[in-house]
Amino acid sequence: MRQLIIGFRRAATTGAAGVFVLPCQQQARLVSRTIASSAAAYLKSSTTCSFAQTPALAQGLKMLDTRKTFTEDFFFRQLFDEQSHTYSYLLADITSKEAILIDPVLEQAKRDAQLIKELGFTLKYALNTHMHADHITGTGYLKQLVPGTVSVISQNSGAKADKHLVDNETVKFGRHVLKAMSTPGHTNGCMTFVVEEQGIAFTGDTLLIRGCGRTDFQEGDSRTLYRSVHERIFTLPENFRLFPAHDYKGNMETTVAEERRYNPRLTKDVEAFVELMNNLNLPYPKMIDKAVPANRECGLYDIPKEA
Repeated sequence: MRQLIIGFRRAATTGAAGVFVLPCQQQARLVSRTIASSAAAYLKSSTTCSFAQTPALAQGLKMLDTRKTFTEDFFFRQLFDEQSHTYSYLLADITSKEAILIDPVLEQAKRDAQLIKELGFTLKYALNTHMHADHITGTGYLKQLVPGTVSVISQNSGAKADKHLVDNETVKFGRHVLKAMSTPGHTNGCMTFVVEEQGIAFTGDTLLIRGCGRTDFQEGDSRTLYRSVHERIFTLPENFRLFPAHDYKGNMETTVAEERRYNPRLTKDVEAFVELMNNLNLPYPKMIDKAVPANRECGLYDIPKEA
C-alpha cells in the first residue's frame, strides 16, 4: 500500500488524474474492488498532502472514489490470453451458481472450463461481443467441454450461434441481468454488454482503454464507431467501469469518466477522428484469414483434435 500511495502522490504532483496501473498477470486475474477507494480515502484524510484540494486531483479522486462496488452475490473474474492480448470475463450469481463467459479464446477453453468446475458454477452462456478477427472464439470448444452451454452473439454479426441478440435484449444468469447494446463501427455486429446494477460494461473492440478498435477491415466504419461510443457508451454514468476485449499495455480497466476526458481518439471531433482512423496505416491483421471463417462457424471447425 505504501508504494501505491507514493504513486498517487507523484501522479498528483504532475497534475495526473489519480489513475494507477496494477501489475499485469499472465493468468487469471481478480480485479481489486478496494484498492482505489482505500488510496483515495488516505489522500483525503492525510494532513501532509497539501495538493489534495486542487481541482484536478479532486476530480481524479472522484473518478475512482465513486466507482460502484459489486453486490455480495456477484462474482467477477478477468482472464487473459497472452498470445492475442484478449480479455475474457467470467461472471456469476454466487447464490444460484449460474455463470456466463464473455469473449472466450479457443486456446484457453480448457483453462476456463477447469476454473468453472473448480468454482462449482454452471456455465449458462458463452457470449462474444463481436465476430473477432484476431483470435478464434472458444465458444464452440466450450460447448463440448461444458455440455449445456449456449453460444451467444449479435444477430448482425453474421456468425452462427445458439442464440442471437438484438439491441437492448437481456441475458439472465441467476438474478443478474446483462443488457446487450448495439455499438457497431468496428464490425456491424459489435455489442457492448452492460450489467447496470454492478456499474460495469464490456465494450469489446468498440472502445479500448485510451483507444478504439480498427475500422479498416470487416465492416468497419469510423463515423459509425464514433457515434456508437458517444451515443451509447459515453452516455452511461461516469462512474461505470469499462472492460475492453483487448489491451496491449498492461491496463485492465477504465471508466466512462476517464475515457471521455483522456481518450486521445474519441475526444476529437468526428471529422478529426475519421481523418485519424483513415490514416493509421496499420498492417493487415495476421489472424484475420483464419479467425473470421472459424468464428463465422462459432469456432466449431477448428477445435483441437484431443476434444
